[in-house]
Amino acid sequence: MAYETNTLGAVGSGILDRVNALITEYRAKAARRKIYRNTLRELSALSHRELCDLGLNHSEIKRVAYQAAYES
Repeated sequence: MAYETNTLGAVGSGILDRVNALITEYRAKAARRKIYRNTLRELSALSHRELCDLGLNHSEIKRVAYQAAYES
């Protein structure tokens, strides 16, 4: 009688889990970068008066974009 042991399956699934985790992490980081870029672009397009109406100064745009993407 012959017996078969499948040790590759356990190792293979661990590798696939890690690859899937890396892909998920990459997509999450890409989404945050997109939010940062879009927020930065939109705030940079505003005039000085519009920024003042929002209570912002031009020097605060990068900080606000960072907070919108990474601290929410």
